[in-house]
Amino acid sequence: MQVIHTAMEQNNSVAGVLINGMNIDESTIRRLCTDAVFERGQRYHNEGRIQRIERFNDIVTAVVRGSSHYDVVVELGANTIDARCTCPCDGPEECKHVVAVVLDIAADPPRDESEQVEPLLQTVSADDLRAFVRDVLAEQPDLREQFVSRFGSAGKSVDDYRAEIEQLFDRHTQEYPVVTDAIDFSQFFEVATHYRERERYLEAATVYRALFEEIDDNEHRIDAAYDHYASALQSALDGYVECVLAATLEQDEFETYIGVLEEQARAAHPPNSEQFHRAIDDLEDRR
Repeated sequence: MQVIHTAMEQNNSVAGVLINGMNIDESTIRRLCTDAVFERGQRYHNEGRIQRIERFNDIVTAVVRGSSHYDVVVELGANTIDARCTCPCDGPEECKHVVAVVLDIAADPPRDESEQVEPLLQTVSADDLRAFVRDVLAEQPDLREQFVSRFGSAGKSVDDYRAEIEQLFDRHTQEYPVVTDAIDFSQFFEVATHYRERERYLEAATVYRALFEEIDDNEHRIDAAYDHYASALQSALDGYVECVLAATLEQDEFETYIGVLEEQARAAHPPNSEQFHRAIDDLEDRR
């Protein structure tokens, strides 16, 4: 306990950094989590488990070494800290990996790389910028999908998305026949969000459908991080319902979309059956 206390005193000597009008200090960080998680995050920070940390404007990305390597994203708002981590923790408060990263920000804020990039964006030619984007998109399929969802006119089919998600499950079962960690589905949720922001609700619904169908169909391969997968499934169902309701659908089209849920409910694994039936009731009640 004395070691932790001393480390906190050291952190306090450099804490209190002001970013986007928000003072990030010990009290700010403690509000993100329980006391026990704060101490574990503090220990991770002091042990040097942050493998990489970078900042672009108000977004900080980091890799934290725990039982595995976890990706952490922290968005620093005017009065809020929004964070996500690829670890299995799905509680209402932030995990120790996020706490470790925010402690690192408070102790020694990473250099804002947007200060170097923004001037270049003002001077680089349109042709050179297109060539750069083309090269990056050719090598980064995840970015390519986000690019299409933000600027394109049509998305992939549900089968295409399902094949990509199935590949994630396959990669996580190469050594064992079951998934023992939390698969990161954030890239798919981000694609769906881009479509929703552009009011392309049916394209977003397609992404959500692929997510809940694949998670449910792979239930037999999940042997850990149950809260993570239940939460991801529920988020996909909630997104699907909201998008179907937001889209302008004739009654027969609406029945097709609710039929997707009904079919999955009939085939759903027992732990997920109730979630599908609640989504059906939600759609019917709010139609």
